[in-house]
Amino acid sequence: MGGQAKGKKKAKPKRKESRPNTDAGFVGLSPQERMKLRVHEKAKKKTAEKYSVQQLLEKTEEYMDSFDFEMAGLFCQRALDVESTNLQALDMQGHICSELGDTQKAKGAFLRAVELNPDVGHSKYMYLGQIHTGQEAVNYYSKGIQVLLSTLDKQAQTTQAQAGAAAPPDEDTELPTAKDVCVAYCSMAEIYLTDLCMEEGAADKCKEFIERALQYHHDNPEALQLMASYLFSTERNQEGKEYLLKSVASWLPAQKQSAASFSTEEDMQNDIPPYESRVTTAKLLIESEEYEMAVDVLEGLLEEDDEVVQVWYLSGWVCCLQLEKAKEQQEREGREVTEEETDEWNALKEAARSYLTNATKLYSKLRCDDQPMLEHVEQLLGDLGGQLEGEEGDPAVDEDYEPCSDEEDDAEAPMQH
Repeated sequence: MGGQAKGKKKAKPKRKESRPNTDAGFVGLSPQERMKLRVHEKAKKKTAEKYSVQQLLEKTEEYMDSFDFEMAGLFCQRALDVESTNLQALDMQGHICSELGDTQKAKGAFLRAVELNPDVGHSKYMYLGQIHTGQEAVNYYSKGIQVLLSTLDKQAQTTQAQAGAAAPPDEDTELPTAKDVCVAYCSMAEIYLTDLCMEEGAADKCKEFIERALQYHHDNPEALQLMASYLFSTERNQEGKEYLLKSVASWLPAQKQSAASFSTEEDMQNDIPPYESRVTTAKLLIESEEYEMAVDVLEGLLEEDDEVVQVWYLSGWVCCLQLEKAKEQQEREGREVTEEETDEWNALKEAARSYLTNATKLYSKLRCDDQPMLEHVEQLLGDLGGQLEGEEGDPAVDEDYEPCSDEEDDAEAPMQH
């Protein structure tokens, strides 16, 4: 009996000693939090037994392709629960969190990927560059370009070794291309046009990066537009206009054709610059008095996203400028205003009021903070006779009216710009 009793006493401490190891992560947690953590650990174990990491990442990619980033995030997290150092999973998590607006979590994922493998994979550096500002962003882009060029160099050596037996690297969409280098240099140039524009030598660095971008992709519309912005900022307007028109000619016809043929948004995005870049393009076109082209660009932007105050404002402003230019032309010619001109001027005036009314309503709705723009909108509306009256929430713009944008009507239009 004594031996049995001792055996029991020895068995009890063993059970007690094993419990701290199981509950080590539960210290200081509430009962609800402990339960949640236990369920999570159980789910992790079950996931690892049922699915491979590769299968989980395939599901993640599937949901990312369908823009269901919430579900993509769940599958990606499951993959990381099983294998926390998986670089592909970390890269995906960073992208997903960026799309969901969780900047801090995205930053953490990309920084962890950098820590694990700093010299392979350029995209993490590109995203870190987007998340940061100023010199920090420049540093990340610089490292990303370094990785990109190293990868391209290896690709070139592989291609030479295979003596053309394999497909060119650019045919594999997963591999980086010279266009990726171009876009990275554009990102750096843009920082010197904005965040670091007051730094010593900023203009020279900006020009240098744009020139490098064009070396890698000579007809890239974003690089051409950035060169136009640089030249306009240095008051070389004629040169800037040449680059601007070359940029727009490389994508605007394709966008209009895609819209006419109901191509998918993804197809269009492959051929045209980013949204913000096109907003800048519209501003430069207005500055260059290329009003009809500016209208085409702005219409495309509104179709893509009709909740950007600046685009409504620019659409209204360009109508005002078209109206002003038409009246100046009529006065220079010293003739009577025709009935056709009167109708056209009235249409431009009402279109301008519509766009600017929408800009005002959206400004309030989104609680924007751009006082100079709001003041200009109010000034223009004052000159035009005030806002258009309409039911709350209804779009003010007459969707059937397209000021000076239909190429088929250009021959009959009284205003030629």
